[in-house]
Amino acid sequence: MYEVRVYRLVYRMLGRQEEAEDVAQEVFVQVFRGIEQFRADSKLGTWIYRIASNLSKNRLKYLARRRSNSQDELTEEGADNESSHAQGLTLGESARPDQLVEGYQVEAIVRRAIFELEPDFREAIILRDLECLSYDEIGAITGLTEGTVKSRIFRARALLKERVEQALGDKIR
Repeated sequence: MYEVRVYRLVYRMLGRQEEAEDVAQEVFVQVFRGIEQFRADSKLGTWIYRIASNLSKNRLKYLARRRSNSQDELTEEGADNESSHAQGLTLGESARPDQLVEGYQVEAIVRRAIFELEPDFREAIILRDLECLSYDEIGAITGLTEGTVKSRIFRARALLKERVEQALGDKIR
């Protein structure tokens, strides 16, 4: 039930298919092992997302220490077998191939800019704008207050806008 959503979150956080597959699998191992400790204070999905988010952040720290935190797989193909629409990034309907290609290029720029955000900002924008979670749900996942969640999302969007505009400007030049 949560497999695709967890994989999408983890992939978006890590930007690498192999790492995302490993972490997503570990999420469900931890869910299986810890289901007795689930207190039902929140939704099951929120609890699973929190595990996925924490494991993703831990893996990012591990990769940073190993200096292997390159995004060698964040390409136009996207998250493995996901379509652009499943990722929450739509291109719109285009009749002309040149518009379609341009749309894919812009989507790749946005995806790369999201990946380049600091992990806390990346997490906030992924959970809100790509996974469409409420501020309350994000707060439950991250352990942050609603005000802090809103602040992170605002700052993440501003940074994302700046980076996308810069990348598009560089592309035009």
